[in-house]
Amino acid sequence: MSWSENIRKAALYLEHNMENTMNSVGISGLAAYLPPYRTNLEEWCGWTDGSWEKLRDVVGHSFRMRGHHQNVYTMAANAVLRLIKQYNIDPRTVGFFAFGTESSTDNSAGAVIVKGIVDKGLKKLGLPALSRNCEVPEYKHACLGGVYALKGAARFLACDGAQSKAIVVAADIAEYERGSTGEPTQGAGAVAMLLEAKPKLLEIKLQKSGSSADYRGPDFRKPFVRFAQQNASTNTQLRDFPVFNGYYSTNCYIDAVLLALNNMFNKCGLDRAEYLKQLGAIFLHRPYARMPETGLAISYLFALALGKAEDHAELKEYCDAARVKFHDVIEEFNAARNLFDLVEQGKMNSPVFPKAMRTIRVLPRFESFKRIQEKMALGSELMKNVGNLYSAALPAWIAAGLEDAQQSGVDLTGQEILTLGYGSGDAAEAIPMQVVEGWQEHAKKIRFASAFEGAVDLSENQYIALHSGRQPVDLPMDTEGEFFISRIGKNSGGDFDEDGIEYYGFGASANTKSGEKSDKSQKNNDSFNQVTNEV
Repeated sequence: MSWSENIRKAALYLEHNMENTMNSVGISGLAAYLPPYRTNLEEWCGWTDGSWEKLRDVVGHSFRMRGHHQNVYTMAANAVLRLIKQYNIDPRTVGFFAFGTESSTDNSAGAVIVKGIVDKGLKKLGLPALSRNCEVPEYKHACLGGVYALKGAARFLACDGAQSKAIVVAADIAEYERGSTGEPTQGAGAVAMLLEAKPKLLEIKLQKSGSSADYRGPDFRKPFVRFAQQNASTNTQLRDFPVFNGYYSTNCYIDAVLLALNNMFNKCGLDRAEYLKQLGAIFLHRPYARMPETGLAISYLFALALGKAEDHAELKEYCDAARVKFHDVIEEFNAARNLFDLVEQGKMNSPVFPKAMRTIRVLPRFESFKRIQEKMALGSELMKNVGNLYSAALPAWIAAGLEDAQQSGVDLTGQEILTLGYGSGDAAEAIPMQVVEGWQEHAKKIRFASAFEGAVDLSENQYIALHSGRQPVDLPMDTEGEFFISRIGKNSGGDFDEDGIEYYGFGASANTKSGEKSDKSQKNNDSFNQVTNEV
């Protein structure tokens, strides 16, 4: 046998064994946390003279805001605690605890902050702490941090962590300047995921996944210089308003998603259009309602453009209806692209996919495309009240979709779903997952809809106060059964330096150990002067 033949057989052996290993790893549980403070977008339009008819269709119905006593770590910890309780997880079995976010406020510590908060809460509940023999990485890449953390956890379980469990929590605070085009696309919340071998919900087909990454400059960035002229609010939080360019951002989203999809298709040798047609469900990164709709539509045209003769015939039918030349769309998708070149040439707002974008406008007329579009239906209505969760947006939609399917009697058993994550400007991930036998029982425990309970609708003045980093005097802080910031360290230098370090509390109650809230709420308007179970 030749040397090259030996290499080929070894490669096939490794590929086969990697596939078998990775197929046994996936998601067994999900839990969400949304802060109670809700901005109704119809009312917001009244405050700002915005168009409710447009926002309702393009953005959604409402979004949440973090309270003055909350930050990304408290929200993440709340989601993790819910996950542990809802799935009866033994915290001592967790060997990988990952945090995906772009809203962290500490440039040194990451996931270990969330772990520490959760551990103290577990102690108050009479439960064991998370294992100290545990990796605690934080992943940052815009809205893709949660997906990268998910991939990291899957690889951990497939390799040296095969006998343990992993928890991944994605959490973010999406906030935009008042008066900006991004203002209605705000949001806050967290989603925690349990990963293990022989998963109970979704097998992650990591060996089939596709990736893309390319530097595209000023699509969406958060440079530190933005903080230079700010005065910290009373809870030391700075306003994390991003630098962004909306039209260019849409082109970046499309370009990154298409590259990741094509990488997945090429790795697996898939019939592109046929693959999309046979999927049980599709979930894309969702900063607002219209974006994934656009992403799926152009992805489907892309699949047809790179497909066989019958795919081209279907694409031509759409092009004819849009009065676009079929070959122009083909050339558009096949053209070499470097979007950052447009920035450096002063042409950032030049159209990148003009023919394809014109064509997708006619797609809703066709039953053939409606069948593709229906694959995004699961959980989509509930997501209109979530808002933009950045790194938690895709995990939230997966959670909402699985819960919706279980409650609606939609049997996804054995079907493959496609998840598409995106990190602004620069990167995307296409990850297939397969729904496992018996998934319904574990989907019942997600309780995604319960994360919406206890909502407090904000008035205009309350909204402005929270947006400015102030606690409204007429908005009580309810901390019962939740983590919160109890105080901020002020000692600087000398024998003890804690300047700016947050300390956390847990609003335990008489019924907390059973996972229930008592009738009495622990409320106080005096910032951080509460009597707490301090962490």
